Amino acid sequence: MAERRRLVAAAVERLRGAGVASPEHDAAELLAHVLGTTRGRLMLVDEVEDAVVERYDAVLARRAAREPLQHLTGSAAFRHVELLVGPGVFVPRPETELLAGWAVAEASARQDPVVVDLGTGSGAIAKAIADEVPTARVHAVELGEPAHSWAERNLAGTAVDLRQGDLGTAFDDLLGAVDVVVSNPPYIPLDAWESVALEARDHDPHLALFSGDDGLDAIRVVERRAAELLRRDGVVGVEHADAQGESAPAVFVATGRWTDVRDHPDLAGRARFLTARLAR
Repeated sequence: MAERRRLVAAAVERLRGAGVASPEHDAAELLAHVLGTTRGRLMLVDEVEDAVVERYDAVLARRAAREPLQHLTGSAAFRHVELLVGPGVFVPRPETELLAGWAVAEASARQDPVVVDLGTGSGAIAKAIADEVPTARVHAVELGEPAHSWAERNLAGTAVDLRQGDLGTAFDDLLGAVDVVVSNPPYIPLDAWESVALEARDHDPHLALFSGDDGLDAIRVVERRAAELLRRDGVVGVEHADAQGESAPAVFVATGRWTDVRDHPDLAGRARFLTARLAR
């Protein structure tokens, strides 16, 4: 048997030494996972059996090697929904919840809204919108086969229309009929490889990460496709890197197809996503 507090304290130091960004959170989450409980109920545990300690040590070793926490637990929370995640799919980030919240607000303001999620990955944004705006007709597309399979699992039981294909050519049947387009596309420049966190660089699909020399190639494609899909006065929201707070909105401004082009910060005050309205 091991005392829970000492076990977690040692785990925190182990993860901190490995460069994990949130060692306290991850140590607690992983112990709760192997115990089959929640972080909130860990305080009720005083002693941990030896067999559980062994399983805990095994998952700690994988986390210390910078395998994503969500791959170890098999799930990720996103707004009010839970998502299954693992190898082959981009793990949704908390920052993207702000973009999803914008899309929810825009869809909620319209009657029977039609929403398209370009490059849905795990299905996170599409599932959140379907959950929070029951009147919305939500469509989503994902190119990568492994990620599409994860999205199928996450969107099963919802009314989301999920397709496999290229976000630049999908939904010819919806041209000019969409109210809200939302996208979290790849946006990391190819030469920024070394700056990417190991959890993302070594475990997230590169299709979901990298996008040309300046990181804006996919955003340019989203701009073109959104202009084709949206009704006049429809809106688009696109996530980007914090260093692209000027360059990403400039992609939309340069075409002359958009009004109300704005950039939005995340909770840390960093530039995070742009929104624009299709000109009348």
